[in-house]
Amino acid sequence: MPDHQLLPRVIAVTGCDGAGKSTLSEDLCAKLQVEGPVEWLYLGQSSGNIAEWIRNLPLIGAPVGRYLVAKANRAHSSKASGPDTATTVVIYILSHWRAHKFRRMLRMTRRGAVVVTDRYPQAEVPGFYFDGAGLGAVNVESWLGRKLAAREQRLYQWMASHIPALVIRLNIDADIAHQRKPDHKLSMLQDKVAIIPRLDFNGAHILDLSGLDPYDQVLDAALIAANSAVDPSQG
Repeated sequence: MPDHQLLPRVIAVTGCDGAGKSTLSEDLCAKLQVEGPVEWLYLGQSSGNIAEWIRNLPLIGAPVGRYLVAKANRAHSSKASGPDTATTVVIYILSHWRAHKFRRMLRMTRRGAVVVTDRYPQAEVPGFYFDGAGLGAVNVESWLGRKLAAREQRLYQWMASHIPALVIRLNIDADIAHQRKPDHKLSMLQDKVAIIPRLDFNGAHILDLSGLDPYDQVLDAALIAANSAVDPSQG
């Protein structure tokens, strides 16, 4: 297991889809009162960007790229059968794309920026739905699949070993989340609502807020905690 490292200039916003992560993280980025630059970064799966990358590969067109990414996403919806080799590789690539963005975040902090992230990788519970390792959430049976799954898990353990100064977790119930995100499966949202509050992000300081409270109240509480986390003199 990699040694843990505190990232004193990183604020992570997590929670179920529909809780308001993107809005809150963007507003925090705009309103934080700190010296130096403040950057916003999405650390989710970004399968759309991967589809774009895949379809630009030689001999692979747009339909094939969309097909492969769709299969990777469907693999998380059913554990009845393991993904085929192509799907396994795409899931592995998706995780490396997330790691690529994570390294970008580390470079930002080394340049002195405060980084506010929308989502944050964790190694406690597998599954892209929870920002965990993708291959750990499906039945991988082949030799190649098991090898890639082990490497992917080590990758997530490395990312999770970098502990944000503050994790702001927006909590919401599944029914409200489904009202706000009707294109998402209710069962998937129920899984997220059950799992995400249990994550501890390697002992990070976590501020739990309700995504059902008035937004101005949520933003004020998040700003106070975030300013204090990156500049303890304000605490």
